[in-house]
Amino acid sequence: MQADVRELTVFLEIARHLNFRRAAGALGVTPSALSHSLRGLEEKLGLRLVHRTTRSVALTAAGERLAERLRPAFRDIDDALDDLNTFREAPVGKLRISAARVAIRLALLPVLRPFLEEHPGIEVELVDGAAFVDIVKEGFDAGVRFHERVAADMVAIPLGPRLRSALVATPAYFAKHPPPKTPGDLAAHDCIQFRFSNGSRYAWELERDGKALEVETRGSLALSDQVEILEAALAGLGLAYVFESQVESLLRQRRLVRVLEDWCPSYPGFFLYYPSRRHLPPVLKAFVDFVRART
Repeated sequence: MQADVRELTVFLEIARHLNFRRAAGALGVTPSALSHSLRGLEEKLGLRLVHRTTRSVALTAAGERLAERLRPAFRDIDDALDDLNTFREAPVGKLRISAARVAIRLALLPVLRPFLEEHPGIEVELVDGAAFVDIVKEGFDAGVRFHERVAADMVAIPLGPRLRSALVATPAYFAKHPPPKTPGDLAAHDCIQFRFSNGSRYAWELERDGKALEVETRGSLALSDQVEILEAALAGLGLAYVFESQVESLLRQRRLVRVLEDWCPSYPGFFLYYPSRRHLPPVLKAFVDFVRART
């Protein structure tokens, strides 16, 4: 007996999330229905595809092989269905984008309102992904990152304006700690760290008069999200390295104080990136064309 497309779709969602509850939510079914479908597929194939316990979900070797073979096939199916958009006056469908929360706030949300007004048939799904993901493997149409962190085999286009960093803390923090006058003074401060998914810490990048520095700061708090770092700074937990556009209103309100401003140059902002293809899916092409027209 052959497996049907529904069962294979269920299996791919489980393989993508490695979590029955999240996979069930993505498909709009119950976890028990998902589990029943998977069992049916495994019985038909006579193979266990997923190791599952009360604490973890993992693919078997057979499951890994099947997922690898199915992903490109299902992408071909999606592309074939997307091609039908050429028969419509405007593209219709879902656009899935992976981006860190700060990129969503600063780069994506400002362009989405006019884009969705222009394309009412498109539904955009933004997934907060602070860690780097394989957007093709995870089923995303595109992602948003800094250009130097985009894989070489991807197409990348600017999204949003140039950015500038800002070093900030609350007035209460600086009442107890003298504001730094030079980058070397940062060694005496409790600096809120940005932690990458691999455990490494971001070295603060400063520059003045052509002299660039990467400062290894120290602090009692490390976070993996730029928005949370700003919230920690507002709570008086230390000195933070954030984006200038995040704190403009907070500086005007004197809720935060900026230091070492002359050491904070501007640099290219976020980039929208997507797989290099001869023919882009119409929904993605519509967004790419919209972004290009605004730059």
